[in-house]
Amino acid sequence: MGIQERPGSNLTLDATPDSFFFELVRNAIDRQRVRLQPETEFYVVKLLKRFIFSDALYSRSSDGSLKEQPLAFLYKEALEAGAPPEQKILFQNVGDISLFKAGFFSESLCKANLDINYYIGMGGSAYLNAAQRSEEKHFRTLFSELATQFERCVSILSEVSEATTPTRTEQDLFRLYEIWNNTGSERVARALSKTGIQVESLPNSGIPKKKQ
Repeated sequence: MGIQERPGSNLTLDATPDSFFFELVRNAIDRQRVRLQPETEFYVVKLLKRFIFSDALYSRSSDGSLKEQPLAFLYKEALEAGAPPEQKILFQNVGDISLFKAGFFSESLCKANLDINYYIGMGGSAYLNAAQRSEEKHFRTLFSELATQFERCVSILSEVSEATTPTRTEQDLFRLYEIWNNTGSERVARALSKTGIQVESLPNSGIPKKKQ
C-alpha cells in the first residue's frame, strides 16, 4: 500500500482508491474493535469512494446545477415509491447519504448546529427498510448489519475523516468536544484524550463523562 504523508499537506496515495480506503477502514475497525462482516467492510469502502469521487450527494436541478435534497424529502420519496425494489434502492440511498454525512462530516454538522443523532436515526431506519424490501438474502443481511451497526460505522468513517484532514485547530477541538458531549462516543473520547482533554466513562453505561 502506498500511503505517504508530505510536509504541509494531507495524506496522499500512490495506489488505487479502493486499497487506500480499505486500509484506513480496516485500521479504524481494528482500533475500535468493531466486528463487521467482510461484505459490510467492503460496502463502507465503496461508499467512501462513491461519495468522495463523485457528485452522488447531490441531485441536478432543471438548469443543470447541483443541489442537496433534505433527508426527510428523500425518505418520504422512498416511502411513497410504488414497488418494493424501487423503495429498496431509494432507502439504500438515504442510508448511504446519512452514513457518509454523519461519519465523514460529523464536525461540520456540529459546527452548523445540526444534530448528528438525526442522521444516525434516519440512516439506521433507512437501511432497515432497505433490508426488509430486499429479495436476496445477501442484501437483507448486509443492510440489516448496516442498520444495527450504524453508529459504529459512523465512528469508523469519522476516524477515516480524521486521518485524511489537516491538523486540528482550537476550533476543531471545540467542535470535537461538542460531538462527544452530544453522543458520548468512545472514539471521540480517545481523540480528545490524545490532545490532553481527559474524559471518562459513566459507570455501567459505556458513555464517557467529563472529568471534574
